[in-house]
Amino acid sequence: MQASIFFTIMALLIKLLGQHLHITQILFIRQLGMIVMVLPAIMSHFPGSLRSKLPGLQTLRLGFAIITMLCTFSAVIDLPLADATAISFAKSFFITIFAVLFLKEVVGIYRWSAVAVGFVGIMIMLQPGTADFSVYSIAALVGAAGAGAIMIILRMLSQKDSADTIMSWSALGVGLVMAIPGIYYWQPLATLEWGLLAVLAVVSYCGQRCNIFAFKHGEASLLASLDYGRLLWATLLGYLVFGHFPDAPTWIGASIVITAAIFVIYRETRRGQKRVDVPTET
Repeated sequence: MQASIFFTIMALLIKLLGQHLHITQILFIRQLGMIVMVLPAIMSHFPGSLRSKLPGLQTLRLGFAIITMLCTFSAVIDLPLADATAISFAKSFFITIFAVLFLKEVVGIYRWSAVAVGFVGIMIMLQPGTADFSVYSIAALVGAAGAGAIMIILRMLSQKDSADTIMSWSALGVGLVMAIPGIYYWQPLATLEWGLLAVLAVVSYCGQRCNIFAFKHGEASLLASLDYGRLLWATLLGYLVFGHFPDAPTWIGASIVITAAIFVIYRETRRGQKRVDVPTET
């Protein structure tokens, strides 16, 4: 529950900062803050903390993480907070698809049906062909697909590398990549913006740590279901801060997506599959 609150606050801060700052500058400064917070873990076991047994897979994950963050955070900035959050739940369906393609998992008719129903819910929210359709909705969907790919990679990485190694690669790698565009689009920051960026880095780090702890010690299927509470927090904060309230297609589509996603999680639990979740950067 704490992780979902942290991640919702993170999205709110990105939306606020994105009204005046370029997304790459936000990400660059955010990653610098993350680096500062993971530095003790890096230095305590240096250079072992950065020594991955699967460096190629770590690099691939970084590529997906950068694409995912750019798409997801751009959608958060330009869409109502609740809409962007609801579309991000499509991650569960992409995980199922990628697990079949890359992990050779066997998926039955019930899970495939849930995935198909889930994408119907996504289409209801996207409203293609109407005046309410936005390219940023597609960006949110691409971000969800990237997050699903990252989770598949993390299932493999977590078998060989520690959580500290995974987070260290993420903080350093994304920070280095975002340095060039972040500096190129740099704008002078007001004191309030520096403060919001500092809080953004802290809540991002705390959210990831809470997720790691929760999935290490809790029931994965229950915890994954609790993540959908983010929609309620996003709706509340979006309304209080920006005056945005989800319309009927968002509520209908989100209800379908969440129901289908929970069913997918339920079927995985019934099959005895163990979900290993280390949080993504969105």
